[in-house]
Amino acid sequence: MPGLVHFLPILTTAVALAFAVALVRRWLERRSGPHLLWWAAGALTYAIGTATEASTTLFGWREPVFRAWYIAGALLGGAPLAQGTVYLLLSRRTAHRLTALLLAVIVVAATCVVLSPVTPPPADAHRLTGRVLEWTWVRAFSPFINLYALTFLVGGAALSAARYARAVDSPHRAAGNTLIAAGALLPGIGGAFTRFGHVEVLYVTELIGLLLIIAGYHTITRRPSSGVSDAPAPVPAR
Repeated sequence: MPGLVHFLPILTTAVALAFAVALVRRWLERRSGPHLLWWAAGALTYAIGTATEASTTLFGWREPVFRAWYIAGALLGGAPLAQGTVYLLLSRRTAHRLTALLLAVIVVAATCVVLSPVTPPPADAHRLTGRVLEWTWVRAFSPFINLYALTFLVGGAALSAARYARAVDSPHRAAGNTLIAAGALLPGIGGAFTRFGHVEVLYVTELIGLLLIIAGYHTITRRPSSGVSDAPAPVPAR
């Protein structure tokens, strides 16, 4: 029987969907470029990944749900969010090239996940793990994609936090970026535990990480007490 921790993805899914809607609304208000759309896509894929976890808890292990979980979580977990940061930190031409490269790798990896035979878990029908993929080499894609996401998602937020920490008029941006960096790092840590069969750690870090990212986003985008309008900072708003 699933424990209480296995129901956390239900809450995480609801929070992620609400955040995705908020990001789309902000893009509609500002029309400020592709980064907000990438972040909204990241929140949506986050929600899809946790929705598959919630489905497994409620209805048991199913092969299509597992494949969707692996693609949305292991392959797309932080990539769209990282790409939003790429469009803020790098030139548009470089960002386009990296987008083409990233999408090509994800398409190849996702195709392999779809085509790989799977061995259903023998005992625990409420536990998701990539170990059921019979093409074990397919799991080698996710570390490379996640390293890319980690570099731009966590690295971009940490770099922005360091820069704003030196500015006397932007302490809220430094604090917000720090929260985002910490929040973006947590699901990656949880994902590492899933490779050893401890998916419950992922469920906890997904929720806490998302809440930290949302807190950082609202900290960054709030209006300072001086009344000066706050422009979007070059960090992921997942």
